[in-house]
Amino acid sequence: MTHPHPRTIGGLALAACLLASPALAADTITIGIPVGLSGANSVVAPSVVQSAELAVEEINAKGGILGKKVKLEVADDGSGAAGAQKAFDSLIFQKKVDVLISMETSAARNAGLPIVARGKTPYIYTSFYEGRSCSPYLFVNAWVPDQQVAPIIDYFMKEKSAKTFFLVGSDYAFGRGMLAFTKSYIEKKGGKVIGDEYAPMDATDWTAIISKIKATNPDALVTSTAGGAPNVTLTKQLRAAGIKAPYGNLAVDEGTAKAMGPDAEGIYISGSYLTNIDSPANKTFLASMDKKFGSNLKTPNDLSVPQYEAVYAYKAAVEKAGSTEAGAVLKALAEVAVDGPRGKITMSKQRHAPLTMYLGQVQADGGIKLLSTFKDVDPGEQCPNLK
Repeated sequence: MTHPHPRTIGGLALAACLLASPALAADTITIGIPVGLSGANSVVAPSVVQSAELAVEEINAKGGILGKKVKLEVADDGSGAAGAQKAFDSLIFQKKVDVLISMETSAARNAGLPIVARGKTPYIYTSFYEGRSCSPYLFVNAWVPDQQVAPIIDYFMKEKSAKTFFLVGSDYAFGRGMLAFTKSYIEKKGGKVIGDEYAPMDATDWTAIISKIKATNPDALVTSTAGGAPNVTLTKQLRAAGIKAPYGNLAVDEGTAKAMGPDAEGIYISGSYLTNIDSPANKTFLASMDKKFGSNLKTPNDLSVPQYEAVYAYKAAVEKAGSTEAGAVLKALAEVAVDGPRGKITMSKQRHAPLTMYLGQVQADGGIKLLSTFKDVDPGEQCPNLK
């Protein structure tokens, strides 16, 4: 037996590594999650990552997607435009992710979309938002104003006899878009908006706006701030100022409400997910989350549950397409359905989803009392020009 030259052994090893690397890459499907671990969304982002981790663990335990293992790449987008540009660029062009799935601020989403188009990467957006964001690469499985606003305004007008409204928002696409729709809806229903005020996304001092609310004394208050931290500071200061008007928050999720503590009691919310949805799928999901994360579990909510379902929607689309090729997956995303904690979700209406919506009120323990249910609410005209 002859012994190969040592350099030959090294060469064979190097060749083997070079041959193995593409094969290893081909055996993995990578999901990119750009999300606000810092900034305005930092209150809720950890719950979003947790739900994605559970979905991937469950999928891998059953053989992955098309026999390939699924992994996550998480990047902090800082909840804003500049951070999103870095996060999207890194995930798409350096990490070479197959898909992006995440909730984000509208500022981050808008900054990331041109990078998504350049990288021709499918993107499932899992955050409620102001609506009408359209891209050939974008699908949305969360609510828009057309689905969310009516339950709160109708309730205030009918049950609280509200005629005058004061609106408060963060000064960016979500805050202004949500409240423009809300103002239009209030006026269409015969109500009057007697004030609408906006503060920067990272605002922490709401004193001037609260003074205006007290001076106008509205029948009801509706807010739409950047999800997470601004909700906490605004609500705390509203309570400290003694404002008693019925308060509808268009941007608070169940997890953030719990984080607010006693200040959140009495807030009215409208959304597509509550932890007390009484269904086998939701009970199984909550039990699985509790088993996986235990005392570290962040409250599942209307931002994290769509994330969990979107991972399964991507799985279904890839399996229907028979590959991770972007064009085939994008076509399939409009056709597949996911039965998850929120029920059956299909992103079939101009790349948005009809959703069952819930009107609830935050209780003293941070839980939500369910007041009304609205089945399969249509998202309306969102992206009619996209084929």
